[in-house]
Parts: sequence; C-alpha cells; structure tokens
Amino acid sequence: MNLAMFIAPIISMLTQVFSIFLAYRIFHRRNISEKILELSKIIKNGAVTYLNQQFLAVLVFSIALAVVMGLFFNLFTAITFSIGSFFSALSAYLGTLIAVNTNSRTAEAAKEGFREAFILAFEGGMSTGLMLTSLGLLVVSGLHLVFSALGHEDPENLVGLGFGASLVGLFARVGGGIYTKAADISADLVGKIEIGLPEDDPRNPAVIADQVGDNVGDVAGTGSDVFQSYVCTLIAAMILGASVRGIAGLTYPLLVLGAGIISSAVALFLSSRALSGNLEESVYLGIGISALLASLTSAVISQIFFGNLKAFYATLAGIVAILLLAYVTSYFTSPRGRVVRSIMFASKSGPAMNVLTGLSVGLEAVFIPTLILSAVIFLAYHFEGLYGITLSAIGFLSIMATFVSISAYGPIVDNANGLITMSNMEVGLRRTMDILDSIGNMTKAVCKVYAIGTSALAQVAIFSAYLNAAKLKAINVVNPVVVAGMLIGGSLSFILCSLVIKAVSKAANTMIETIRRHFRNSSRCNGDKRKPIYIQCINISSKAALKGMFYPAILSVIAAFAVGLLLGPEAMGGFIVGNLATTLPLSLIMCISGAAWDNAKKCVEASRRKKKEDLTYVSSVIGDTVGDPLKDAAGPSLDIFINLIGAVALIYATHVL
Repeated sequence: MNLAMFIAPIISMLTQVFSIFLAYRIFHRRNISEKILELSKIIKNGAVTYLNQQFLAVLVFSIALAVVMGLFFNLFTAITFSIGSFFSALSAYLGTLIAVNTNSRTAEAAKEGFREAFILAFEGGMSTGLMLTSLGLLVVSGLHLVFSALGHEDPENLVGLGFGASLVGLFARVGGGIYTKAADISADLVGKIEIGLPEDDPRNPAVIADQVGDNVGDVAGTGSDVFQSYVCTLIAAMILGASVRGIAGLTYPLLVLGAGIISSAVALFLSSRALSGNLEESVYLGIGISALLASLTSAVISQIFFGNLKAFYATLAGIVAILLLAYVTSYFTSPRGRVVRSIMFASKSGPAMNVLTGLSVGLEAVFIPTLILSAVIFLAYHFEGLYGITLSAIGFLSIMATFVSISAYGPIVDNANGLITMSNMEVGLRRTMDILDSIGNMTKAVCKVYAIGTSALAQVAIFSAYLNAAKLKAINVVNPVVVAGMLIGGSLSFILCSLVIKAVSKAANTMIETIRRHFRNSSRCNGDKRKPIYIQCINISSKAALKGMFYPAILSVIAAFAVGLLLGPEAMGGFIVGNLATTLPLSLIMCISGAAWDNAKKCVEASRRKKKEDLTYVSSVIGDTVGDPLKDAAGPSLDIFINLIGAVALIYATHVL
C-alpha cells in the first residue's frame, strides 16, 4: 500500500482535533447574561429539534434505498451509500451545534468591543469550516484505505458514498431553505411593512423561527453541501486519476486537499489576528493567503509525483478562478458598490422597479463567472486532458475551509445581532453588530457563488469520470437520443426551483395569517402571550420543510435513472450536460440577485428612518422578500442537485452498464 495515502487521513484527524479545540474554547466562555442564554436556548432547541425530525425522516428513506441498492447493485454500493448519508447528516449537526453555541458568546463579546465580537464569530466560523472540510477528506481517504486493505483498491467502489452524501445534502439544503425563508419572509412582510416593527423585534412572532432558520438553512445546509462537494469531486478525481496516471494520479488530489486544509487554517488564523478598520480587507486577506499557500504546496506535490508542473497548472487554474469569482461577486453584491446602490435608487420608484433592477443585476452577473469557468475548463484540459478538468475542481476545493469559515461567520453574527435586539441590550451594540452583519451578507454571497462554481466544475469532473466508466469517448450531440437527454436534464432545474419556491410560498402564507391573527388578538406581545406564537411559527416552518424536501430528491433520482435505463448511456451523458447548462446560470441569477436585494435593503435600513409609509423602505423590503427564497432556498439547492445527478450517473455507469 502506498504510504503517501496515509497523509490525507492524518492531516484530517489533526485538523479535527484543532477544530474541536477552537469550539471548546468558545463554548467555555462564561458570564453570559440570563436573557441572552434564554433566547439562545430557544434557538438551539428549535434547530436541534428540526434536525432530529428531518434526519429521522431521511433515515427511513435512506435505509429503504440502501436495501434496494444492495439487492440490485452490490453490497459495497449499499454500504458506501449508507456511510455517505450518515456523515452528510453528521456534518449538518456539527456545523449547527457550533453555530448555535457561538451566537450567544458573540453577542456578549460585543460588550467588550468590535474586535472581540469579530474574532469570536470568526473563530466559530473557522471551527466549522475546518471541521466540515476535514471530515469530508477523512471519510473518503479513510474508507479508501480500508477497502484497499481488503483488496478492493478500485476507487469506483466509493461511488455510493457520493450518492448518499448528495442525497442527504439535497434534503438538508431544500428543507433548511424552506424553513428559514418561510419565517424570514413572514417576519418582514407582516412585522416590518404591515406593523412597522424593526429588524428582529421581539414582538414579531416569527423572529425566533427566523433565527432558527439561519442555522438549519445556512449552517446545516452548508455543512451537508460541503461534505457532498468534497466527496463527489474527490471520488471523480480519484477514479479518473487512477485510470490515466495510476497510483500517483489517485494520490495527488488527496494530498492537495490535505495541504489546502492546512493552508486555510494558517490563513484564517492570520487574517483574524490582522483585523484592520476595513473588515472586507481582513476577509480577503484570508482568502489570498490560503490561495497562495495552497498553490505553492500543489506545485511541490505535482513536481514530486509527476516530475513536472502540468498537474499543478491545472490545479492553479481552479485556484485563480476562485479569486476572480470572489471579486466579481463582491462587485455585484457589496453594500458599498455601485450595483447595490442602483437597486437602492430604483426603490424610490416603487417595488416593481426594485424587483426589475435586482433581476437585471442577476442576469448581467451570469456572463463573467460562466466565462471564468469556461476558461478554467479549457486551460485545465490543455494541460492534463480530462484529468486536468478534475484537478481544476480539486483546486477549487483546496481552500474550501476558508470559504466555509467566512460563510458560517455570517449566520453566527446574524443570530448574535438578533439576540442583542431581543434582549434589549444597548443600542450601540446593535450598531456594532450591524457592521459585522453587513460583511457577513457579502461573504455569504461570495460563498454561495463559490459553491456554485465548485459544483459546476465537479459536474464536469464527474462527467469526465462518467465517460471513462461508461467507456464512451464522446457523445454525439446530433443524435436525437442525446438531444432528448439534454432537454430533459435542462428542464429539471426549473422544476426543482418551482417545487422549492412553491413550498416556501405556501408555508409563508400560513405563517403570515398566523402572525396577523396574533396581532389582531393582542395589541401588546409580552410575557406568556408571545411564547406560544413563537412555537407556532417554528412548527409551521418545520412541517413545511419536512414535507417539501422529499419531492426534489425523489425527482432527481428517478429522472436520472429513468433516462439511463430507457434511453441508454449516451442519453445519460446528454442528460448531465443539459442539466449543467441550465443549472449554472440559473443558480447564479438567483444567488447574486438575492444577495444584491438583501444588501440594498440593509443599506436603506441603515440610511433612513424605517417607516412602513416610506416607499423606498417598503420597496427594498419587498425586493428582499423576493430574493430571499432565490438566494437561500432554490439557488443553493441547485448546486447539490447537479452533483446528485452526476452521482446517480456514475452509479449507473459502474453498476448497470
């Protein structure tokens, strides 16, 4: 057995220890006010209760599917599918537990100053990012070592792992998105526009459900998303690498990802301690340092394993693309940028102009990221062929810990901000947290586009692995069967978005009526009167999320297998390509438009006295409620959906053909 194969799991385990140490240090901060602890406990219990209900339902579905796979495919596929499902769910739990225990500490740290609150929230995100990415690497590399010891060294034995991880990841993303956006929309439309309450006002019955949703959507969903992205991309790279470069081609991506995790840890630590007056500069400093360190280590590994830098060049193309995508996203979504200001200006003319301007921003923002990803694919293929394309995706993944960390920072600060408002702490603390929160919105937008780019490149990598496994050199796009596959694959993205948005709308309608009834029955919301309504809103979101998460997952699995079984392997190839061609631009439109609408609303709130009669304020809130289900529910679900399609295709190629 190759000794280099042990390096990745060792790095993963050491990173897990460091992440646990960070979490331990955060959790043992004392002297938290009783009111904040009470509210934080409600949020924590709501999040954990929902995750328990969600994954209990998923467990039943996964067990049934594992039995079917064991009967029709083989035992390896059933086992790896179950392992992938379990660890994807575990990732959601771990991320959520860290976030819900960090929010109260961050709120309390705000009393000590701006710097202390930022560092604590950032370390909470850092613990989450390092733990989740290292867990993904550990499961893939560790399971491959176990299988190799049993005499099953072919990485195709791991394809069930990607299927299980993606399936549960889609459940988590869709369910969490429905949960959080139903509450968020209801809180804004009734609380802000109809009643005239400020953000996170404790009299608004939906605020607790909104706070819970930040965790089950942005944190739990991201946790499963990170795990499935790691697993799917890495398995595709290992399969293709082993076929074209032997053991070196299989080992190289594992070591690059291991080195990338270390690079991210160093960069995150340095950027959190090098806090300047400009938070954006501190965040981008971390991204830049991690990209530089990952590039240098990748060059060394490429030279050692292959005796040249061609693999490194392909990897570097992916790393450079990350930096370019981050810049483009910040241009379209930065609170201080020209684009967001244009949406604010349009809000003066009413909600319709706000929505039209925000939509045009998303449409405009598609071209440059697509051009960047196309250039990456071209360059990577030039250096290393199909294997190079998978390595560009590995380059993307190499500093994922950095992006997950700054993404998890967002909901931690958002929750802390809400806790400060609901516990009636000093007004100055709210202003401090508003500054931190505005940066969190931008970093979440950057991370969503990063996740989309990762999934798009991962799908190209999976497609390359699919062609290899199906023994196809190419697919003929003038073949009617292939065209049919492309059209079916392309249309599925729109159906998925429809299902998710419809579920959000239905839940929000129910919650809006509940909130209105509450305000009609009581002119004041205090004491015992408000606690039952908090629970009612939480229950509405939970039921809607649990019901709405199944249809997209079932649709993606059944449609993909049906195309392969009924139309053949070339049609399946067309199915993958068609799905990629629509999912990439559609998800970019949703995530960038939604983030721009959100930041425009926050800028209006910061610059004007909030009144429900103020047309600019009302327009900005309505625009945000349109963008919320797009950027936090439908859009993020697409980047998992695309990898789930690829995972099903790989299982079809390796076990059916």
